[in-house]
Amino acid sequence: MTAFGKGLQATETSIPGLVVFDLPVHGDGRGWFKENWQREKMTALGLPDFGPVQNNVSFNDKPGTTRGIHAEPWDKWVSVATGRIFGAWVDLREGPTFGAVHTAELDPSKAIFVPRGVGNSYQTLEPDTAYTYLVNDHWSPDASYSFLNLADETVAIDWPIPLADVEISEKDKAHPRLADVAAVPPRKTLVLGANGQLGRALRDVLGDRPHVEYTTRADLDLADAGLDRARRWRDYDTIVNAAAHTAVDRAETPDGRREAWAANVTGVAALSRIAAAHGLTLVHVSSDYVFDGTSETPYAEDAPLSPLGVYGQTKAAGDALVATVPRHYVVRTSWVIGDGKNFVTTMASLADRGVDPAVVDDQTGRLTFTADIADAIRHLLAVRPAYGTYNLTGAGAPITWAGVARRVFELTGHDPARVTPVSTADYFANATGPIAPRPRNSVLDLSKLASTGYAPADADERLAAYLAR
Repeated sequence: MTAFGKGLQATETSIPGLVVFDLPVHGDGRGWFKENWQREKMTALGLPDFGPVQNNVSFNDKPGTTRGIHAEPWDKWVSVATGRIFGAWVDLREGPTFGAVHTAELDPSKAIFVPRGVGNSYQTLEPDTAYTYLVNDHWSPDASYSFLNLADETVAIDWPIPLADVEISEKDKAHPRLADVAAVPPRKTLVLGANGQLGRALRDVLGDRPHVEYTTRADLDLADAGLDRARRWRDYDTIVNAAAHTAVDRAETPDGRREAWAANVTGVAALSRIAAAHGLTLVHVSSDYVFDGTSETPYAEDAPLSPLGVYGQTKAAGDALVATVPRHYVVRTSWVIGDGKNFVTTMASLADRGVDPAVVDDQTGRLTFTADIADAIRHLLAVRPAYGTYNLTGAGAPITWAGVARRVFELTGHDPARVTPVSTADYFANATGPIAPRPRNSVLDLSKLASTGYAPADADERLAAYLAR
């Protein structure tokens, strides 16, 4: 008998992500009414905003009809329109809860959210039972499924009606036992720009796990008209965009301007569209160049954008596009140092060769090493704090480029007085090509990222370790 008048309530189960809901059902002599799916109320109770795209109904004539156990590559919202079922759910995902079981009876006053990879099965307990479910991907013959035998002795489901006495398809009878089940891997992470300095650092941090893919423009062109079909995007959870046009001075030339807008805006727009359409998390790396550098204090994440040059303009536009994606992290950084040619390696080489450089002394910021950017991205994806923008640089006292150069000389055993400080205007006075304007203050406020439990590494300590290698 369907219970009337219950309040909407969510109850966690022993299977992570599998949540049972009590649904309010209002009835009188005419019948009953319920809100079977109400996005605003249910997400407020913690249900993932899973974005259903298809609604299916399975009508069962008689008690004892038994179906399953099927683990599919999408999330499901399961409920009963009429009748009553005994449901059994088995975790078939990789991980410590593989093989965990939850059982419950569902009538019209109950529903259950079944996350991707959890095996779903049921047995009807009343005639004329209508079993209904929403899914967040369209059925596809190319999708990957896992199955478990209804009679598996390991999970030992206590079916109300013995399986020998019920209606089961021959296909369901032939499913494997738990020992032979292919566990469902996690959704994939796709890293773009995998051959760049940050891409290589991400390889070091994320490793060669089967669900992490690395790609370059040669493998996946964001300008391709067929991008929507280039991957089965519902099999992915996260896109990390480590690709960008970062040649700030070239961006001030006609060709460079086109290249910068293509990579930093048009390509990012395509990624944002894909991520929003398929419910993916998009991680995007931004820059201090979105600011004009006139602030007297460190820039917080919500400081107004005011880029000075083409590169900064394209990065600011890219940030705005990524912000339209419901699940996004913009990691804003500055003064990036990786494993290739960069300011630090150049200064170390000059010191060793006896060259005494003139270095800009009116731009202030902190160094950020690609290994730390990669580690911060790993942290955000593991902890999943509120979506939005997070500043990340090295911690410690701000410094000028001339100060960095002097520190490099000192750490490599050379006299730091060999570095001559100059103004930006004097440094570029004899430049033969276009020069991008630089923000004078590139210091970013790090408190928001710290509030998530991440402690940015001290920039000077990182510099010493970098040079020691």
